[in-house]
Amino acid sequence: MQTTFPRLMLDHASQRPQAPALREKVYGIWQTTTWAELAQLVRHIACGLHEAGMVRDDHVVVVGENRPRLYATMLAVQSLGAVPVPLYQDAATTEYVFPINNAEVRFAIVEDQEQVDKMVEVRESCPLLAHIWFDDPRGLRSYSEPGLAALDALIEAGQAFDKAHAGFFDAEVARAQPQDVAAMFFTSGTTGNPKGVVHTHFTLLDRASAGARFDKLGPAEEVLAYLPPAWIGQNIFSYAQWLACGYVVNCPESAETVTIDLKEIGPTYYFAPPRVFEGLLTSVMIRMEDAGSIKKWLFHTFMDVAKRVGPALMDGKPVTATDRVLYALGDKLIYGPLRNTLGFSRVRVAYTAGEAIGPDLFTFYRSIGINLKQLYGSTETAVFVCLQPDNEARADTVGVPIEGVEIRVAGNGEVMVKSAGLLKEYYKNPAATAEVLTADGWYHTGDAGFLDAGGHLKIIDRAKDVGRIMGGASDGAMFAPKYVENKLKFFPFIKEAVAFGDQREKVCAFVNIDFEAVGNWAEKRNLPYAGYTDLAAKPEVLELARECVEKVNADLSADAMLAGSQISRFLVLHKELDADDGELTRTRKVRRGYIGEKYQVLVDALYGGKSEQFIETAVKFEDGRSGSVSATITIVDAKTYPSMRRAA
Repeated sequence: MQTTFPRLMLDHASQRPQAPALREKVYGIWQTTTWAELAQLVRHIACGLHEAGMVRDDHVVVVGENRPRLYATMLAVQSLGAVPVPLYQDAATTEYVFPINNAEVRFAIVEDQEQVDKMVEVRESCPLLAHIWFDDPRGLRSYSEPGLAALDALIEAGQAFDKAHAGFFDAEVARAQPQDVAAMFFTSGTTGNPKGVVHTHFTLLDRASAGARFDKLGPAEEVLAYLPPAWIGQNIFSYAQWLACGYVVNCPESAETVTIDLKEIGPTYYFAPPRVFEGLLTSVMIRMEDAGSIKKWLFHTFMDVAKRVGPALMDGKPVTATDRVLYALGDKLIYGPLRNTLGFSRVRVAYTAGEAIGPDLFTFYRSIGINLKQLYGSTETAVFVCLQPDNEARADTVGVPIEGVEIRVAGNGEVMVKSAGLLKEYYKNPAATAEVLTADGWYHTGDAGFLDAGGHLKIIDRAKDVGRIMGGASDGAMFAPKYVENKLKFFPFIKEAVAFGDQREKVCAFVNIDFEAVGNWAEKRNLPYAGYTDLAAKPEVLELARECVEKVNADLSADAMLAGSQISRFLVLHKELDADDGELTRTRKVRRGYIGEKYQVLVDALYGGKSEQFIETAVKFEDGRSGSVSATITIVDAKTYPSMRRAA
């Protein structure tokens, strides 16, 4: 698309000025910003930033939840030819130091007092950070930090500048070119410092538009923006595609009200990682456990019909007249009310990405009439590489290459991508750029996978993580840790998993239980517990986890390539893996290497044949305090199975 984000915004404001562009829930009431109002707000913020000294190519940190005025700020920054750099709002202060210094940031625009406190603290390590503006003034009245001011003051200064220089803003927007840098997104940094992924207006809008054409998106769509704006997935769905299509983006009041706001808005276009879909289904199943016997019988009876009939109906395949009538009755009694309860009554297209989604979970949503599909992409590819057509949604693939994408599989199994949406570069890191971009325009995804007979892409694992079992009965067998971890996480009782086994004679694993799901399970069985650590150590919970592990082993035994990846021993960790403790990235990816080093004593116990191991671990609490958690962890042996295909 040969345009820029600010020009698209001005086009919408010109063609449909009174149409809603953004909504935000404030004190329980939805407030609407029209395209005309947004254009005026962007104009004033841009003029204020110019007067404050911002120039073309400056980097501007934006930190906060999804908020209309923060979206307007990003547009204002882009209008001046500067570059917004969204960072995760829940990151610890120390996590901001490298991005701010790496990008030589002088300006920050943040949401509220929490983010102001982090920026003020980070100034000691980031001497260039001169100006901080905040959107929400609550709690900030007595602050007198140099360079700290309200966004309202910036807007007021911009209004005055705009009156005195009427043509300035429009001239600046006209100067921007599609190949200019539009945004920079920092990677999660699983193995070192994060890298700044540089994207142009063209790369982001080209992929946003290709995705929109694929799913026939238009201005009538409603989207709920509730994931971190610093994650490119959220940024593409609620910023790039928003401006490409002109639909309405709705911003929840808070993280705690997302479920309620989802039901009120009833989005038509929805995106969430698998963990969100898992959480929604877990809450449904917990409520069904508390339902009366008649309601429970109706639910399970018609869910059996849905699983048998629903996916075929979604894919446009023929079903018998009897099944069609039964499904219609189930839709009236169960599926329709359930979609409404989940907030999906109007969803036309729903996507999940980031991790593999469990087949049962995927089938559940499609069976009740929700068009849930998978996509494949990354920060470096501006997200959209592969998407699933409406009638070809499958749990074991991530879709087909869409318009403008070429895929090839290298000799070592790595997936390579050529697309107009590829990153321009890693900022100030030519060596890293050269590692992922070939001279003839192919991007190394780092993922191992293959194209099946139908042209769908299947991803096995990260290429660098695929290893080999050395020694024992499985000597030389492939070990794909992420594949094993995802299969464990398909169970509602397991929240996270970390598998070890490369260059070892067997596979062992750490498991995190899902505290809500297992807690509910325990309460139904009158099993008392005092917090996560106590619940995780219960013999009954260990047995529950063992059943899950052995079901995974049974599944793996049916795959000749991965039968050697079955889990021989495991333990349930005494604490939940946490991004604040460095164990997960901000996008909840497991930092396997770091975890292996941090819990080396547990890894040694698993492979050393021990039956239990004491450990004490330092933790950070939400209020910033530090503490420790200790426990004697039981190590469990799991049954493994001979390879079915080999035996056959």
